[in-house]
Amino acid sequence: MPGILGLITRIPREDAERELRQMLAAMCHEEFYVTGTWMEESLGIYVGWVARKGSFADGMPLRNESGEVTLVFAGEEFPEPGIQTRLKLRGHDVEESGPSYLVHLYEEDSSFPKNLNGKFHGLVIDRRLGTALLFNDRYGMERLYYHQAKDAFYFAAEAKAILAVRPELRNLDSLGLGEFISCGAVLENRSLFTGIEVLPPASAWSFQNGALQKKASYFQPREWEEQELLDVEGFYREFREAFTRNLPRYLTAREPVAMSLTGGLDTRMIMAWQGAQPGALPCHTFGSMFRENHDVRVARQVAEACHQPFEVIPAGQEFLSRFSRYAERTIYLGEGGVDLGRSPDLYLSEKLRQIAPVRLTGDYGGEVLRRVSTFKPSEPLPGLYSSDILPQIRRASEILGSIKQLHPLSFTVFHQAPWDYRGVVGLEQTQITIRTPYFDNEVVRAVFRAPAQALDSNEISSRLISDGSKKLASIPTDRGLGGNQSALWETAHRAFLEFQFKAEYAYDMGMPQWVARADHALASLHLERLFLGRHKVFHFRVWYRDALAGYVRDMLLDSRSLTRPYIQRKTVERIVAGHLKGKRNYTNELHKILSLELLHRLFIDSGAGKAPAPIEAGDSIRVSVR
Repeated sequence: MPGILGLITRIPREDAERELRQMLAAMCHEEFYVTGTWMEESLGIYVGWVARKGSFADGMPLRNESGEVTLVFAGEEFPEPGIQTRLKLRGHDVEESGPSYLVHLYEEDSSFPKNLNGKFHGLVIDRRLGTALLFNDRYGMERLYYHQAKDAFYFAAEAKAILAVRPELRNLDSLGLGEFISCGAVLENRSLFTGIEVLPPASAWSFQNGALQKKASYFQPREWEEQELLDVEGFYREFREAFTRNLPRYLTAREPVAMSLTGGLDTRMIMAWQGAQPGALPCHTFGSMFRENHDVRVARQVAEACHQPFEVIPAGQEFLSRFSRYAERTIYLGEGGVDLGRSPDLYLSEKLRQIAPVRLTGDYGGEVLRRVSTFKPSEPLPGLYSSDILPQIRRASEILGSIKQLHPLSFTVFHQAPWDYRGVVGLEQTQITIRTPYFDNEVVRAVFRAPAQALDSNEISSRLISDGSKKLASIPTDRGLGGNQSALWETAHRAFLEFQFKAEYAYDMGMPQWVARADHALASLHLERLFLGRHKVFHFRVWYRDALAGYVRDMLLDSRSLTRPYIQRKTVERIVAGHLKGKRNYTNELHKILSLELLHRLFIDSGAGKAPAPIEAGDSIRVSVR
């Protein structure tokens, strides 16, 4: 994904420049990226950047009037209104929009970057002090990898940039591998590669004379955890004030912004208070290839009620016809942050870029406000993985279990988000900018003051929608919540939708093995057509079984795949045969072992590290879905 990269070292300039160019080349994935480099040999600083053209971070480096301070920044920052005007009045050269004010905030704020608000990382070089400061956001959402070698400190938004100049690190970390298998993400501050770590959240690491001097943190979660709790009414007032006051920041950008609507509460809260002029906020929803799902139906009503244009973006035949290319690029760009189950997100983000390059979402609203969480370890299929990796898989479960003992909201925003959710965001941000108001500092800080009972129901979310727009409150959600329904009808409606939701899950990736056998016996009836596409957009159980069967077979029954040290050959052959015949459901197992195989081919095998070719319009295969 776009971000910064570089090395801090005392090796000869010629060698440092060569490595900087190699690192930069490893992160140039798209024609719409802009890049650059900046070097200060006297301080041993060699830094580069990749940004999406037109984005907030386009225009690096930032420099103060004297040229003594240089800042390279990636991501976005959402400042207090009027910050540019205030800095101009103090005599600074500041743009009306864009990030130029950030270098002046560094000059004025001795606690920089503590008061920044957003998802970001950056490097500020101060020639007056002979120092450099490497930093990231307090959630660790704008990931930055690093490697401490004897002769240099390397850092990059993508691990592949470090691997490009340190090929000896092309080895899978055994604990990271176990965590990926168990949790779908690498935990703590590790990466999937031995010797490459991740900068902890809220880092402010200082360098001098080409070497790391101090690892500091500018924020501790206890600062928010130890706030005085409010009663329900007091919390609602504080949360409403924080949400409504800060939301306009997320609707303003250098570029067009599009709203990603669902049928749920979190995007509805945004729409109830967004205040855009009619036609000014294009809305979209991701759709199924089988039918118009409940998200689409409800989101269309919400968009119409707000007088905004609406579009459905489906994941279907076109995606499937190019799946092999999307699969490769998903794993290459994601570097172990996602498995193949998220490959449609890359396709849909490409499509969305044609509508607007900035996507506003309700992501993480449920996790922050209602303690929703699906992040948990899973038990591997017996006999699938080698005995050597099983202890690491079990260890991953223990690590996650121990960290879940922390303050629930701290676990959600400072651990779960940068480990799990960040992988999806990072993949999507190779194409577009992702925004959500539910990571706004003031919003999250307010939720830390909530009494437990305020977060145990939908009441706060529903009330905020109603206070912002009675019209939107009158529309039931995709799960039948709210709206102008009688209590009896709402109960019946929700029960029916819940049945559909669970039935679709059972006919998709969650199908129990005994149901799979029964479904196979009744294959001529195509019972999945009754349920698929009512709530979900991706349908990998039937995709792997039908349209992608050739891809699954070719990838996993290849001699290279069957001899990987972490899998058991006979079990892989059995699950491929069982799933492709439709007699078994091994969707989650196929996600993992296909992803691991691609990781091995793209990063570990001899000659690995070459980027998959860009996806072109003609890169299609013939597919069919029964």
